[in-house]
Formats: sequence, C-alpha cells, structure tokens
Amino acid sequence: MDRPAAQEPSLVRKDLTQLLTLSGPVVLSRLGIMAMGLVDAIVVGNYSAKHLGYHALAWAPTSVILTMAVGLMTGVQVMTARRIGEGRRDLTGAVLRRGLVYSFWIGIVSTVVLLAGGPAFMQAIGLEQDLADGAARALLVFALSLPGYTLSVTASFWLEGLSRPGPAAWAMWIANIVNLLLNLLLVPGTFGLPALGAVGGAWATCGARTFLALAMLIYIVRMPEARALGVFSKPEIDRPSAVQQRRIGYGAGISNFFEVAAFASMNVIAGWIGGLAVAAWAIVLNVAAIVFMVPLGLATGAAVLVGKAYGARDLAGVNRAGVIVFVVTFVFGVAISLAILPTAELISHGYTRDAATIAMAVPALMLSCLFFIPDALQVVTAQSLRARGDVWLPTITHLASYIGVMMPLAWWLAIPMGMGLIGITWAVVAASFLACGFLVTRFWILSRRPL
Repeated sequence: MDRPAAQEPSLVRKDLTQLLTLSGPVVLSRLGIMAMGLVDAIVVGNYSAKHLGYHALAWAPTSVILTMAVGLMTGVQVMTARRIGEGRRDLTGAVLRRGLVYSFWIGIVSTVVLLAGGPAFMQAIGLEQDLADGAARALLVFALSLPGYTLSVTASFWLEGLSRPGPAAWAMWIANIVNLLLNLLLVPGTFGLPALGAVGGAWATCGARTFLALAMLIYIVRMPEARALGVFSKPEIDRPSAVQQRRIGYGAGISNFFEVAAFASMNVIAGWIGGLAVAAWAIVLNVAAIVFMVPLGLATGAAVLVGKAYGARDLAGVNRAGVIVFVVTFVFGVAISLAILPTAELISHGYTRDAATIAMAVPALMLSCLFFIPDALQVVTAQSLRARGDVWLPTITHLASYIGVMMPLAWWLAIPMGMGLIGITWAVVAASFLACGFLVTRFWILSRRPL
C-alpha cells in the first residue's frame, strides 16, 4: 500500500536530476548565444558609446526576426522528445530532416526581408538621422548571419530533444571564441585594418554563426548512431507529424515574435528619449537577456521532460515535471535578483566608461530585478504548455501582455509621464507579472484534466 507514496520522492529526484543534467549544458549553450551579444556590446561600447547605440538599434529588428525563426524550430525539440517517449528513436531523424528544410528557407526569407526593409524601417521610426544611418549599416550585416543561425538552432534543438545537449554547448562556446577574435580584429581596427565599430561587431557575429552551423551539422553527420536514428533515411510521408511539428513551431514563433517585437520597441522608445537612453537601455536589456538564458535553458528541460511524459500519456509525469521546473526557476529568479541588485553600478561600468550612460542605466537595472522572477516563470510555463499540446494559449498571452500592455504602457510612462528609462522598465515589470499569472493558471487548470 505504501509503495506508490514511496516511489513519488524517487520519481521527483529522478526528474530533478534529469532536468538539471539536461538544462545545465542547455543553459551554457543559451548563455553562449548571449555571450556573442555581450562581447559585441562590450567591445563596441568601449570603442564608442555612440556605436553601442547603433549596435543596439540594429540588433532590435534583427532579434525580432531571429527569435521568431527560432520559435518556428521549436517543433524539432518537442517532436524529438515525443518520439523518444513513444519508444520510436528511429523516427527522430525524420524530425531533423524536416527541421533543416524549414530552417534553411526561414533563414533565407528572413535575410531577404531584413535586407529589403531594414534600412527603410530605421529611417521611418523617427530616430535622429545619425542613429538611423549608423544602425542601418550594422543591420545589413546582421541580416546575413540568419541562415547559418537557423540551421544551427535546428541541429541544437534536435540534440537537446535526444537529451544530448553537450555537443551543442561546446560548439557554441568555440563559436564565441571565433566571435571574440573577430570583434577584437574588426571593431577597433587592428593589424592595419580600418576601425568598423558597430559594423565590425555585426561581421564578427555573422562569422561566428556561420562557423557554428557548419560545426553542428558536421557533428551530427559523424555521430555513430546517426544512421540508426534515421538521419540518412528519407522519411516516409507522415503528414500528421509534419503538421504537428509545424503547428508547434507556428505557435512558438508567433509568440516569440510578439514578445521580442515588444522588447525591441523599447529600443525605439528609448531612441525617442535620446541616444544616451538607447545606450543605457542596451545595457539593461543585455543583462536581462543574459539572465533570461538560464530560464530558457530550464524551459528546454521542461519541454523534454513534459514532452516525453506526454508522448507516454503519463499525466502524473507531466504535472510532476512542470512543478519541479517551476520551483527550480523560482529559486533561480530570487537568487539572481539578489545578486544583481547591489552590483548594478559595477555591471554598468563593464559595458561603457561614459558617466552619463552609467548614471541612466544603474537605476533602471536595479528596478529590472523585479521582473526577473515572473519573466523566468512565464517562459518555462509557456514551453511546458506547448510540450503538452497547448500551443496557442501562450501565444495569446504574449500578445495580450507584451503587445497589448507593455508597449503602450512603456510609451505613456516614458514620454508623456516623463519617467524616461524608468518608465520603460516599469512597463516590463507589469507585463511580466501579467504573462506569468496567465500561464501558470493555465497549467494548473490543465493539470486537473486527463490527457
């Protein structure tokens, strides 16, 4: 009679161990993604605060397209985990092959869209002419990096769905070394090369992302079990699985688009305040984005654990995995907030030597500690919901919270109310709590329904 109760702590420990084992390398990989942006920001910011503003504005529309494209690939991760849960490892290669085709065309289309419309967008959003021109030059180079990046994301998601995130993490950090070397070479201009500033930072990112794609694909092709997983086998036509893979990607992609577009619009609002505000917000947003990589890695762990349990039609396993991830994420949010709050000024000094920019960034960075916990919880909950088949509620939630609330509230607080960067930060706090509340409530409701 006591056996199920005795088994429950064992199952919790097992799931927690799997979560940390999987999420650890994924977190390192996601931190590696942000390390590229961090290195760009630090090298460019120390070269020139003005060029840091160019870099931040160029990154904003690029990040919207890029993050939407990454979301479209989420189906690779979820469907791979489900196939493992179903005991059908030989079909995971079909998931990868579909994903690579999707990611190639998504990357090409994304590049064309940014090359064609990016400079005009910069001119149309009311920025100072110098800001618009400088950002447009860097944006064109960032656009060229997207095909390589989308291919690398698909390869990484597939390995993570197989619970093998380590190679992706190693490849990402080697790519970071490539990025650092190119930054030091191109941004300030060394060995007789001209100083390229923000454009040099963009070329460094482009080179590193291309290297990453090649490294990941070569690794997969050389995997000993690649043939057994179906990597080299032309998959049979399976329209339901293909539709489901795309459906998960559509939901995540649109959701990411809403969220990142709203955050990118904060750069535009900061640009309306002035060039220094753009540079200061770039510091706050970069720190927040680095913090966000940890819950994003935990979200991958959640997707794999919940996806496997969902594939096995194990409701108790789905709910247990969700709760474990929520608790770990909450603890992380509290810890990182307490770490950043007293060190905001020291962190800001790491980005730039400009005193006016630091004075503007420090209070906003301290205030941002209020949204680290809800922002972390909303992303792991959204991914847990997608893994258990609830694709569109996270999308609707992000539309309402970030587009419907955060964007207009940020403009109203920052411009008409005269709160500047602090007003933008308060808007992010409000939207994060709103999204977190919606999504956690939804997961609780579904936890009481049969699969």
